[in-house]
Amino acid sequence: MKKNYVSNTEESIKLFKNNIFDSLSKVHFTVPLYIFIPAILFFSYKAFSYDIHITWFVIYFVAGLIVWTITEYFLHRFIFHYHPSSEFGKKLHFIFHGVHHDYPRDKKRLVMPPSASIPLAAFFYFLFSFFLEQKFLFAFFPGFLLGYLVYDMMHYAMHHHNFKNPLLKKIKQHHMLHHYQDSTKGYGVSSSLWDIILKSDFTPEPNKS
Repeated sequence: MKKNYVSNTEESIKLFKNNIFDSLSKVHFTVPLYIFIPAILFFSYKAFSYDIHITWFVIYFVAGLIVWTITEYFLHRFIFHYHPSSEFGKKLHFIFHGVHHDYPRDKKRLVMPPSASIPLAAFFYFLFSFFLEQKFLFAFFPGFLLGYLVYDMMHYAMHHHNFKNPLLKKIKQHHMLHHYQDSTKGYGVSSSLWDIILKSDFTPEPNKS
């Protein structure tokens, strides 16, 4: 397989000539915590303000977490790894995801900047609002946001932290194989579950004994 260009520098390259646009494409990894933890607490509070039973809150909250894992997989596989043929499309793809594969240790482009994460969160909120009664939406959506937040924090840690826990080491290895071995496999970041189910997981190497 042809190897793509990969730089291990931790510095951020300039994506836009305009300094304002370029600054909007970069973010410190803690910023999503300041935005989405209050949002999770707010929506959870709203759910209980509708007198939702704790059992239903937990069910819908967990459902939101699960739906995030599916969303994460499909966004990564079919949106971030869609390769357009036009020159404009190629530039857009590089801005959204190609730069991460070329500069996987760039500290400022490992979590989604608010200029992208907030509009995406709003989109999904209004999408889910078509299918869920409001009190259930307020329980489901914070679970979805928590899933996203775990994904963002894990993604940063995978590129800049050496895990001791065997499970976390395995999850990191899965993502590193996506970056350094075969980018057409291993689309799940926080979990390999959907790669296993949808047959995009890495094939174990045969024992050489």
